[in-house]
Amino acid sequence: MAESTEVDYTLNNPDTLTKYKTAAQISHKVLETVAGWCSAGSKIIEICQKGDKLLEEEIAKVYKGKKITKGPSHPTTISPSSFVTPYTPLVSDVEEADTALKADEVIKIQLGAQIDGFGTIVCDTIIVPEAETAKDVVAGREADLIHATYYANELLLRLMVPPGLLASGTEEEKKRAAAEKPPTQTKISSLIEKVAKAYDCNVVENTTCWLFERNEIEGKKKIILSPSGGVKGEGSPDVLEVWGVEVGLSLGSGKVKTLGNRPTLHRRTTTTYILKRPSSRQTLSEIVKKFGTFPFSLRQLEDEKAGKVGVVECVRGGVVRQYEPAGDADGAPVSRLLTTIAITKNGITRLAGPPPPDLARFKTDKKVEDEEILKILERPLARSTGSKGKNKKKKKKPAKKAVQEEEEEESSSEEE
Repeated sequence: MAESTEVDYTLNNPDTLTKYKTAAQISHKVLETVAGWCSAGSKIIEICQKGDKLLEEEIAKVYKGKKITKGPSHPTTISPSSFVTPYTPLVSDVEEADTALKADEVIKIQLGAQIDGFGTIVCDTIIVPEAETAKDVVAGREADLIHATYYANELLLRLMVPPGLLASGTEEEKKRAAAEKPPTQTKISSLIEKVAKAYDCNVVENTTCWLFERNEIEGKKKIILSPSGGVKGEGSPDVLEVWGVEVGLSLGSGKVKTLGNRPTLHRRTTTTYILKRPSSRQTLSEIVKKFGTFPFSLRQLEDEKAGKVGVVECVRGGVVRQYEPAGDADGAPVSRLLTTIAITKNGITRLAGPPPPDLARFKTDKKVEDEEILKILERPLARSTGSKGKNKKKKKKPAKKAVQEEEEEESSSEEE
């Protein structure tokens, strides 16, 4: 009898993690390069185009000759100060195509790559420098926002670790730790909101973390921070899962409003619908071939203008979803970080995540003082496993260390 050839696409299969890591390396490399292109006066559309081209070039270098799909898991998007959702203007929308970055503006860069349907997406928040060289020091409310976002993200990542996974001690103690219930979504929201409030910020309503699966970045499980309008999350993180962990904070109320900009970010759904117009069928065919079920920008289609027309019926028929542009209701600066993580038996691996900011560059007189939060920030994300574990140990300290340094700086300034 012939053996079953069904492929295991979970993290139990080492190839799956390898593909995730390969996609993550590409995402990191492109993110770093795109961030370096962001300076005052630079046009968003041009940076996005260059970012997409670089993504394609880097993806083409891996798994050559293999019969697997690969491509972007998210187009290059650069969201202006108050934008909550990823922003990607079109060349054919002349006014928006002329949008340029402003000095000292808080912007969000998001992009990603996928190998064989295993997608990693990363988002970072940076403050636009006046020139191509970054400023030495940033002060004021923007500095508060950077600190708040960093600590909120570090806290949320630690809350994603399943109970008892990293427990030490006797077998009985480990069993007791494993029997604990994971924090409720209400508790998670409450803790993140406390971090935000420590810096006079607010959590952006309905910020969502999703379970990632093969060819799917919005799985059945989701965690919603600061939910509104009756929405609610579902499920808790577990071992052998991959998640997109997102934090969004605002210097305003955190309330969100739909913007008047054209929706340019779309994604194929699993809905089946018989399209009537040939232009719509042609557009859908190109979408499926190039992007599968991952998000894409209309500017990535072969004919952008034709795509704008063809996608209308696709959206109306539900075969394509459009992401409505949204921003802070007060027009206040908004931050956003997105980290793709893998949860293994040894803890959390940051597959693709924003680089940690140099907090010494961002001067604030505020700090986290809540003891419960400080204790959680001390927790490791993963257990030590040889030399790699040492590197992970070093990564777990900055959250606690930075808080201590802030306290020391404050006390020394008081002595002066």
